[in-house]
Amino acid sequence: MKVLVIGGFLGSGKTTAILNLGKYLSENNYRVAIIVNEIGEIGLDGDVISKYGFDTTELTSGCICCSLKTDLRYTVTTLYNNYNPDILIIEPTGIAFPNVIRNEVNLMNLDDIEFAPLVTFIDGSRFKQLMKEIRHFSQRQIIDAEILVINKTDLIESRQLPIIEDAVHQLNPDADIIRLSAKMDDNKFRKFAKLIIEKPGLTPEIIQDLSEEEIDSIQCSNVATYSKEFVVSRKNLESDVASSIARDIVYTLKDEVIKLNPEFLGHIKLYFEYNSNMVRISMTSYYDTPEVEVVETSRSAHYPRLKILTAVSNVEKSELVNTVDRCVENIFYEYDIEIEKSDTHSHESHNH
Repeated sequence: MKVLVIGGFLGSGKTTAILNLGKYLSENNYRVAIIVNEIGEIGLDGDVISKYGFDTTELTSGCICCSLKTDLRYTVTTLYNNYNPDILIIEPTGIAFPNVIRNEVNLMNLDDIEFAPLVTFIDGSRFKQLMKEIRHFSQRQIIDAEILVINKTDLIESRQLPIIEDAVHQLNPDADIIRLSAKMDDNKFRKFAKLIIEKPGLTPEIIQDLSEEEIDSIQCSNVATYSKEFVVSRKNLESDVASSIARDIVYTLKDEVIKLNPEFLGHIKLYFEYNSNMVRISMTSYYDTPEVEVVETSRSAHYPRLKILTAVSNVEKSELVNTVDRCVENIFYEYDIEIEKSDTHSHESHNH
Protein backbone atom coordinates (compact mmCIF):
# COMPACT_ATOMS: atom_id res chain seq x y z
CA MET A 1 0.00 0.00 0.00
CA LYS A 2 1.34 3.40 -0.96
CA VAL A 3 0.41 6.26 1.36
CA LEU A 4 -0.01 9.71 -0.15
CA VAL A 5 -0.52 12.73 2.12
CA ILE A 6 -1.81 15.84 0.34
CA GLY A 7 -1.73 18.98 2.47
CA GLY A 8 -2.21 22.69 1.99
CA PHE A 9 -4.01 25.55 3.65
CA LEU A 10 -7.79 25.78 3.71
CA GLY A 11 -9.25 26.40 0.27
CA SER A 12 -6.06 25.52 -1.61
CA GLY A 13 -7.87 22.99 -3.81
CA LYS A 14 -6.95 19.72 -2.10
CA THR A 15 -10.37 18.08 -2.35
CA THR A 16 -10.76 18.96 -6.03
CA ALA A 17 -7.31 17.53 -6.71
CA ILE A 18 -8.08 14.34 -4.79
CA LEU A 19 -11.32 13.81 -6.71
CA ASN A 20 -9.49 14.09 -10.02
CA LEU A 21 -6.57 12.06 -8.76
CA GLY A 22 -8.85 9.29 -7.48
CA LYS A 23 -10.62 9.18 -10.83
CA TYR A 24 -7.32 9.04 -12.72
CA LEU A 25 -5.92 6.27 -10.52
CA SER A 26 -9.12 4.22 -10.66
CA GLU A 27 -9.13 4.44 -14.45
CA ASN A 28 -5.58 3.08 -14.33
CA ASN A 29 -6.68 0.05 -12.27
CA TYR A 30 -5.52 1.19 -8.82
CA ARG A 31 -7.67 0.49 -5.79
CA VAL A 32 -8.00 3.83 -4.01
CA ALA A 33 -9.08 4.67 -0.47
CA ILE A 34 -9.30 8.19 0.95
CA ILE A 35 -9.19 9.53 4.49
CA VAL A 36 -10.56 13.03 4.92
CA ASN A 37 -9.87 14.98 8.11
CA GLU A 38 -12.40 17.73 8.71
CA ILE A 39 -12.43 20.58 11.19
CA GLY A 40 -14.91 20.56 14.02
CA GLU A 41 -17.99 18.49 14.72
CA ILE A 42 -19.27 17.69 11.24
CA GLY A 43 -17.86 16.59 7.92
CA LEU A 44 -18.41 18.05 4.49
CA ASP A 45 -15.72 17.05 2.01
CA GLY A 46 -16.05 13.36 2.86
CA ASP A 47 -19.64 13.49 1.63
CA VAL A 48 -18.53 15.02 -1.65
CA ILE A 49 -15.77 12.47 -2.26
CA SER A 50 -18.06 9.55 -1.36
CA LYS A 51 -20.59 10.72 -3.94
CA TYR A 52 -17.94 10.11 -6.60
CA GLY A 53 -17.74 6.44 -5.63
CA PHE A 54 -14.49 6.29 -3.68
CA ASP A 55 -14.19 4.31 -0.46
CA THR A 56 -13.98 7.09 2.09
CA THR A 57 -13.57 7.20 5.83
CA GLU A 58 -14.10 10.58 7.38
CA LEU A 59 -12.41 11.81 10.53
CA THR A 60 -14.04 14.78 12.17
CA SER A 61 -13.17 16.90 15.19
CA GLY A 62 -10.03 18.84 14.76
CA CYS A 63 -6.57 18.03 13.55
CA ILE A 64 -5.25 14.51 13.08
CA CYS A 65 -1.85 15.39 14.39
CA CYS A 66 -2.99 16.73 17.74
CA SER A 67 -6.22 14.95 18.61
CA LEU A 68 -6.93 11.97 16.41
CA LYS A 69 -3.91 9.70 16.70
CA THR A 70 -6.02 6.79 17.93
CA ASP A 71 -8.71 7.31 15.31
CA LEU A 72 -6.13 7.68 12.56
CA ARG A 73 -4.44 4.43 13.59
CA TYR A 74 -7.77 2.59 13.70
CA THR A 75 -8.87 3.99 10.34
CA VAL A 76 -5.62 3.27 8.53
CA THR A 77 -5.28 -0.27 9.92
CA THR A 78 -8.94 -1.05 9.15
CA LEU A 79 -8.56 0.07 5.55
CA TYR A 80 -5.24 -1.75 5.31
CA ASN A 81 -6.64 -5.05 6.62
CA ASN A 82 -10.15 -5.04 5.16
CA TYR A 83 -9.93 -3.09 1.94
CA ASN A 84 -6.26 -3.49 1.02
CA PRO A 85 -6.00 -0.47 -1.28
CA ASP A 86 -3.10 0.02 -3.65
CA ILE A 87 -3.07 3.71 -2.74
CA LEU A 88 -4.28 5.39 0.44
CA ILE A 89 -4.75 9.14 0.08
CA ILE A 90 -4.91 11.19 3.27
CA GLU A 91 -6.25 14.74 3.10
CA PRO A 92 -5.45 16.51 6.38
CA THR A 93 -7.40 19.55 7.42
CA GLY A 94 -5.92 22.74 6.00
CA ILE A 95 -4.59 23.73 9.42
CA ALA A 96 -2.52 20.58 9.93
CA PHE A 97 1.15 19.95 9.21
CA PRO A 98 1.12 17.10 6.63
CA ASN A 99 4.57 15.86 7.67
CA VAL A 100 3.21 15.06 11.13
CA ILE A 101 0.42 12.93 9.68
CA ARG A 102 2.94 10.96 7.66
CA ASN A 103 5.04 10.44 10.77
CA GLU A 104 2.00 9.08 12.58
CA VAL A 105 1.35 6.55 9.82
CA ASN A 106 5.02 5.57 9.79
CA LEU A 107 4.90 4.87 13.54
CA MET A 108 2.14 2.29 12.98
CA ASN A 109 4.80 -0.12 11.64
CA LEU A 110 2.50 -1.66 9.03
CA ASP A 111 4.05 -4.23 6.69
CA ASP A 112 4.46 -3.59 2.99
CA ILE A 113 3.67 0.10 2.92
CA GLU A 114 5.61 2.86 1.26
CA PHE A 115 5.21 6.61 1.14
CA ALA A 116 4.61 8.75 -1.88
CA PRO A 117 6.26 12.18 -1.84
CA LEU A 118 4.69 14.60 0.62
CA VAL A 119 2.54 17.10 -1.32
CA THR A 120 1.57 20.63 -0.33
CA PHE A 121 -0.95 22.60 -2.39
CA ILE A 122 -0.53 26.36 -2.54
CA ASP A 123 -3.36 28.59 -3.67
CA GLY A 124 -1.38 30.77 -6.04
CA SER A 125 -4.24 33.25 -6.32
CA ARG A 126 -3.92 33.98 -2.56
CA PHE A 127 -0.15 33.60 -2.14
CA LYS A 128 0.49 37.23 -1.22
CA GLN A 129 -2.34 37.19 1.33
CA LEU A 130 -1.19 33.86 2.80
CA MET A 131 2.31 35.22 3.36
CA LYS A 132 0.82 38.27 5.06
CA GLU A 133 -1.97 36.73 7.16
CA ILE A 134 -0.52 33.33 8.19
CA ARG A 135 3.11 33.56 7.12
CA HIS A 136 4.77 31.24 9.66
CA PHE A 137 2.20 28.49 9.23
CA SER A 138 2.26 28.62 5.41
CA GLN A 139 6.05 28.59 5.34
CA ARG A 140 6.11 25.47 7.51
CA GLN A 141 3.76 23.62 5.16
CA ILE A 142 5.93 24.64 2.20
CA ILE A 143 9.25 23.73 3.83
CA ASP A 144 8.06 20.23 4.78
CA ALA A 145 6.92 19.26 1.29
CA GLU A 146 8.66 17.17 -1.35
CA ILE A 147 6.28 18.28 -4.11
CA LEU A 148 4.86 21.79 -4.12
CA VAL A 149 1.82 22.43 -6.29
CA ILE A 150 1.07 26.04 -7.21
CA ASN A 151 -2.63 25.59 -7.82
CA LYS A 152 -5.33 27.72 -9.48
CA THR A 153 -3.01 28.95 -12.20
CA ASP A 154 -6.09 29.84 -14.25
CA LEU A 155 -6.76 32.60 -11.71
CA ILE A 156 -3.23 34.05 -11.71
CA GLU A 157 -1.75 36.63 -14.06
CA SER A 158 0.98 34.99 -16.12
CA ARG A 159 3.57 37.56 -15.02
CA GLN A 160 2.90 36.69 -11.36
CA LEU A 161 3.58 32.97 -11.72
CA PRO A 162 7.39 33.17 -11.94
CA ILE A 163 7.42 35.50 -8.92
CA ILE A 164 5.38 33.03 -6.84
CA GLU A 165 7.47 30.10 -8.00
CA ASP A 166 10.71 31.89 -7.13
CA ALA A 167 9.43 32.73 -3.63
CA VAL A 168 8.37 29.12 -3.07
CA HIS A 169 11.69 27.81 -4.40
CA GLN A 170 13.63 30.00 -1.98
CA LEU A 171 11.68 28.50 0.92
CA ASN A 172 12.17 24.93 -0.29
CA PRO A 173 14.84 24.57 -2.99
CA ASP A 174 14.77 20.74 -2.87
CA ALA A 175 11.10 20.24 -3.74
CA ASP A 176 9.65 19.64 -7.18
CA ILE A 177 7.45 22.61 -8.09
CA ILE A 178 4.44 22.07 -10.31
CA ARG A 179 2.03 24.61 -11.74
CA LEU A 180 -1.50 23.47 -12.46
CA SER A 181 -5.20 24.00 -12.03
CA ALA A 182 -6.45 20.94 -10.17
CA LYS A 183 -9.96 21.25 -11.57
CA MET A 184 -8.67 20.63 -15.10
CA ASP A 185 -8.04 17.07 -16.27
CA ASP A 186 -5.23 18.02 -18.63
CA ASN A 187 -1.68 16.94 -19.39
CA LYS A 188 -0.27 18.98 -16.49
CA PHE A 189 -2.54 17.19 -14.03
CA ARG A 190 -1.75 13.76 -15.46
CA LYS A 191 1.97 14.56 -15.25
CA PHE A 192 1.48 15.48 -11.58
CA ALA A 193 -0.44 12.25 -10.93
CA LYS A 194 2.26 10.18 -12.59
CA LEU A 195 5.02 11.91 -10.62
CA ILE A 196 3.52 11.28 -7.18
CA ILE A 197 2.87 7.61 -8.00
CA GLU A 198 6.25 6.84 -9.54
CA LYS A 199 8.57 8.96 -7.39
CA PRO A 200 9.46 7.46 -3.99
CA GLY A 201 8.92 9.55 -0.89
CA LEU A 202 11.39 10.08 1.91
CA THR A 203 12.40 6.96 3.76
CA PRO A 204 11.19 6.66 7.37
CA GLU A 205 14.70 7.30 8.66
CA ILE A 206 14.75 10.74 7.06
CA ILE A 207 11.39 11.86 8.47
CA GLN A 208 12.18 13.92 11.53
CA ASP A 209 10.60 13.46 14.93
CA LEU A 210 8.46 16.39 15.98
CA SER A 211 7.68 17.51 19.50
CA GLU A 212 4.15 18.17 20.73
CA GLU A 213 4.95 21.88 20.79
CA GLU A 214 6.02 21.81 17.16
CA ILE A 215 2.92 19.98 15.96
CA ASP A 216 0.41 22.34 17.54
CA SER A 217 -0.66 23.42 14.10
CA ILE A 218 -3.99 24.92 15.09
CA GLN A 219 -2.30 27.34 17.46
CA CYS A 220 0.39 28.08 14.90
CA SER A 221 -2.15 28.85 12.19
CA ASN A 222 -4.04 31.43 14.26
CA VAL A 223 -7.24 30.16 12.68
CA ALA A 224 -10.46 29.91 14.65
CA THR A 225 -12.75 27.06 13.58
CA TYR A 226 -16.39 26.24 14.11
CA SER A 227 -18.78 23.88 12.38
CA LYS A 228 -22.36 22.93 13.05
CA GLU A 229 -25.30 21.08 11.60
CA PHE A 230 -28.85 22.42 11.77
CA VAL A 231 -32.07 20.46 11.26
CA VAL A 232 -34.78 22.39 9.42
CA SER A 233 -38.41 22.01 10.49
CA ARG A 234 -40.00 22.42 7.06
CA LYS A 235 -39.90 19.07 5.25
CA ASN A 236 -40.47 20.21 1.68
CA LEU A 237 -38.48 23.21 0.52
CA GLU A 238 -38.68 24.66 -2.95
CA SER A 239 -35.34 24.76 -4.70
CA ASP A 240 -35.34 28.54 -5.13
CA VAL A 241 -36.12 29.05 -1.43
CA ALA A 242 -33.34 26.70 -0.31
CA SER A 243 -30.86 28.39 -2.63
CA SER A 244 -31.88 31.85 -1.41
CA ILE A 245 -31.50 30.83 2.23
CA ALA A 246 -28.04 29.37 1.62
CA ARG A 247 -26.88 32.44 -0.30
CA ASP A 248 -28.26 34.84 2.28
CA ILE A 249 -26.47 33.00 5.09
CA VAL A 250 -23.08 32.99 3.38
CA TYR A 251 -23.22 36.57 2.12
CA THR A 252 -24.37 37.82 5.51
CA LEU A 253 -21.74 35.75 7.27
CA LYS A 254 -19.05 37.11 4.97
CA ASP A 255 -20.02 40.69 5.85
CA GLU A 256 -20.01 39.90 9.56
CA VAL A 257 -16.65 38.11 9.47
CA ILE A 258 -15.10 41.06 7.63
CA LYS A 259 -16.07 43.18 10.63
CA LEU A 260 -13.99 40.83 12.80
CA ASN A 261 -11.05 40.70 10.38
CA PRO A 262 -11.20 42.88 7.23
CA GLU A 263 -8.57 40.73 5.46
CA PHE A 264 -9.51 37.26 6.68
CA LEU A 265 -8.40 34.05 5.00
CA GLY A 266 -9.73 30.59 5.67
CA HIS A 267 -12.73 28.67 4.44
CA ILE A 268 -16.47 29.11 4.77
CA LYS A 269 -18.38 26.11 3.42
CA LEU A 270 -22.11 25.49 3.52
CA TYR A 271 -24.05 22.40 2.41
CA PHE A 272 -27.85 22.55 2.49
CA GLU A 273 -29.51 19.19 1.78
CA TYR A 274 -33.21 19.24 0.99
CA ASN A 275 -35.46 16.76 -0.82
CA SER A 276 -32.95 15.05 -3.13
CA ASN A 277 -30.82 18.11 -3.80
CA MET A 278 -27.98 19.96 -2.15
CA VAL A 279 -26.89 23.58 -2.34
CA ARG A 280 -23.14 23.84 -1.92
CA ILE A 281 -21.40 27.18 -1.34
CA SER A 282 -17.74 27.87 -0.69
CA MET A 283 -15.49 30.89 -0.23
CA THR A 284 -11.91 31.28 0.99
CA SER A 285 -11.18 34.96 1.68
CA TYR A 286 -12.55 38.43 2.25
CA TYR A 287 -12.42 39.31 -1.45
CA ASP A 288 -14.00 36.07 -2.69
CA THR A 289 -17.35 35.89 -4.40
CA PRO A 290 -19.00 32.78 -2.92
CA GLU A 291 -19.24 29.89 -5.39
CA VAL A 292 -22.75 28.43 -5.49
CA GLU A 293 -23.61 25.00 -6.88
CA VAL A 294 -26.81 22.94 -6.76
CA VAL A 295 -26.32 19.19 -7.17
CA GLU A 296 -28.51 16.12 -6.99
CA THR A 297 -27.85 13.67 -4.17
CA SER A 298 -28.45 9.95 -3.93
CA ARG A 299 -30.33 10.26 -0.66
CA SER A 300 -33.27 12.22 0.65
CA ALA A 301 -33.12 13.33 4.27
CA HIS A 302 -36.32 13.06 6.35
CA TYR A 303 -35.83 16.71 7.25
CA PRO A 304 -33.62 19.21 5.40
CA ARG A 305 -30.21 19.69 7.01
CA LEU A 306 -27.79 22.55 6.78
CA LYS A 307 -24.12 21.97 7.50
CA ILE A 308 -21.77 24.91 7.85
CA LEU A 309 -18.02 24.88 8.41
CA THR A 310 -16.03 28.01 9.15
CA ALA A 311 -12.33 28.55 9.60
CA VAL A 312 -11.21 32.16 9.82
CA SER A 313 -7.77 33.65 10.39
CA ASN A 314 -6.96 35.90 13.34
CA VAL A 315 -10.32 36.05 15.12
CA GLU A 316 -11.40 34.77 18.51
CA LYS A 317 -13.29 31.47 18.42
CA SER A 318 -16.04 32.76 20.71
CA GLU A 319 -16.65 35.64 18.31
CA LEU A 320 -16.77 33.27 15.35
CA VAL A 321 -19.20 30.88 17.06
CA ASN A 322 -21.55 33.70 18.03
CA THR A 323 -21.37 35.21 14.55
CA VAL A 324 -22.14 31.95 12.73
CA ASP A 325 -25.01 30.95 15.02
CA ARG A 326 -26.54 34.42 14.87
CA CYS A 327 -26.35 34.61 11.07
CA VAL A 328 -27.91 31.19 10.52
CA GLU A 329 -30.68 31.73 13.07
CA ASN A 330 -31.52 35.23 11.81
CA ILE A 331 -31.79 34.20 8.17
CA PHE A 332 -34.10 31.28 8.91
CA TYR A 333 -36.16 33.57 11.14
CA GLU A 334 -36.58 35.96 8.20
CA TYR A 335 -37.96 33.05 6.16
CA ASP A 336 -40.24 32.05 9.07
CA ILE A 337 -38.64 28.60 9.29
CA GLU A 338 -37.71 26.95 12.58
CA ILE A 339 -34.37 25.19 13.02
CA GLU A 340 -32.51 23.41 15.78
CA LYS A 341 -28.90 22.43 16.21
CA SER A 342 -28.18 18.79 15.54
CA ASP A 343 -26.71 16.80 18.41
CA THR A 344 -23.35 16.16 16.78
CA HIS A 345 -20.01 14.99 18.11
CA SER A 346 -18.21 17.68 20.07
CA HIS A 347 -14.60 18.53 19.28
CA GLU A 348 -14.14 19.85 22.78
CA SER A 349 -14.69 16.35 24.21
CA HIS A 350 -11.25 15.28 22.94
CA ASN A 351 -8.23 15.54 25.13
CA HIS A 352 -5.36 17.38 23.43
